[in-house]
Amino acid sequence: MAGGVLGAFLASACCVGPLALLTLGISGAWIGNLTALEPYKPIFAVIALGFIGAGFRQVYIRKPTFCEPGSYCARPALARITKTALWASFILVAAALTIDWWAPLLY
Repeated sequence: MAGGVLGAFLASACCVGPLALLTLGISGAWIGNLTALEPYKPIFAVIALGFIGAGFRQVYIRKPTFCEPGSYCARPALARITKTALWASFILVAAALTIDWWAPLLY
């Protein structure tokens, strides 16, 4: 999960990040420096999708292991947090990969 989240932020840093900052009203010349990461976007996206795919496999496909009642892995909140982080990471990477299609609609 952590690798997928980190990869998602790196994959979207060049494109979605500046757009989100501008949408929030944050601007400055330094935002243009984020586009320097554009050549690395496919590499970050492949790494992020690999981690996210492994996370989805771990959460949805792999048979659950038995956890003793009261242990850390038996908490349902942990599963919810993991699933939420995986889906948020997937949406962020998908937004970064498809920004050329939907970003012109915003301006």
